Amino acid sequence: MTQGTEILVAGAGAAGLTTGIALARAGFEVTIAGGLDLNRNGRTVALFEASIQLYRSLELWDRLSDIASPLERIRLIDDTGSMFHPDPVLLRSSEIGLPAFGYNIENAALVGALADIARDTPGIRLLDTLLDDYILSSTRVSARLSNGERIEAALLVGADGRNSRARAAAGIRVTEWKYPQTALTALLWHERPHRATSTEFHTRTGPCTLVPLRGTAEHPNRSSLVWLMSHEDAARRRQLPDAELAAEIGKQVRGIHGAMGLEGPRGAFPMSGLRCNSLVGPRVALVADAGHYFPPIGAQGLNLGLRDVAQLAASVGKFGRADPGAPRALADYDAARRPDVSTRVMGVATLNQSLLLHETPVDFARAAGLAAMAHVGPLRRALMREGVTPKGRLPPLMQPPRTEPKGLARIFADRRA
Repeated sequence: MTQGTEILVAGAGAAGLTTGIALARAGFEVTIAGGLDLNRNGRTVALFEASIQLYRSLELWDRLSDIASPLERIRLIDDTGSMFHPDPVLLRSSEIGLPAFGYNIENAALVGALADIARDTPGIRLLDTLLDDYILSSTRVSARLSNGERIEAALLVGADGRNSRARAAAGIRVTEWKYPQTALTALLWHERPHRATSTEFHTRTGPCTLVPLRGTAEHPNRSSLVWLMSHEDAARRRQLPDAELAAEIGKQVRGIHGAMGLEGPRGAFPMSGLRCNSLVGPRVALVADAGHYFPPIGAQGLNLGLRDVAQLAASVGKFGRADPGAPRALADYDAARRPDVSTRVMGVATLNQSLLLHETPVDFARAAGLAAMAHVGPLRRALMREGVTPKGRLPPLMQPPRTEPKGLARIFADRRA
């Protein structure tokens, strides 16, 4: 049996669900297929201002804000033990005119909320199943569901992660590399309030970051942990009892939040990197981790992926209303996104490598950079703006309204016109 749809989204994570909602709100018929990952494994996502504006434009933020915690300050601390000792850097969102840099949300909670929204959105068919056996032609895409049913579409969006089957089917070449690190993730409760401040310790094995989480009745003070360490240390710490692991975390973060404990399961994710020679193939567009992947440094991962989503909606809306997989629409998307993707992948790789290299010139350059950020106001503000609202023209869905908020009908013109 074969079903038809205009756009088929492979992957039901935060990026895939947001893609489906954005395109359905633009008037397209969308099918989203993929397993919903609702497991609590300590992973959270920090959504910066441009991503928040995307959800505002899609009229989703009111349904997401209740599970989010604001990030008003970011503290950077050099903990490499090098011969250079730069002072900690404190970044304040108020310095660039924002109430918060963004908001931190538990990944499982975000996926669950977006899945509920997708089910309520006209024009979306959400299937909790995987896709395989892709057949691509110049005019259509066909994919098989795990139950044997086939789906045909004019456009396939690969939002199915770094091991993307959609990318492989399209023959898009990738460059991959590995890092000698694993990211240990956990949700923590702690004694002292975080005061909406994310704290990032730069260690010799990578950053160790505490990011604010919304409190609960039982634990009013909560944070998420992302700690990059060697594979050996991660394997050992994964086996520790909760109390012993909490003690090691507390020692690493210098007890800044007082006594702390683990809340729920922990996760461990080996670090690697990936970039594609193109974000598109015949009838295929890649978004988020399917098109680029790097360590969780500076909370750039999903924010970069959501810029993909917003640009894909703009390119398809502009050039592909009659045929969303049209070559012109895909070429526009690829050209618009590749510079931003290349810059972020290279920047994160360089920063991560600077922590892993125990070389005096590298230590000096990193310390000088932190000192300049702390004491040179224009540089600090430029870097903050680049992190949360990147320079260059953001896609329409990520641009704040100039006057009164625009309804979706103003953001997306009638594609049938």
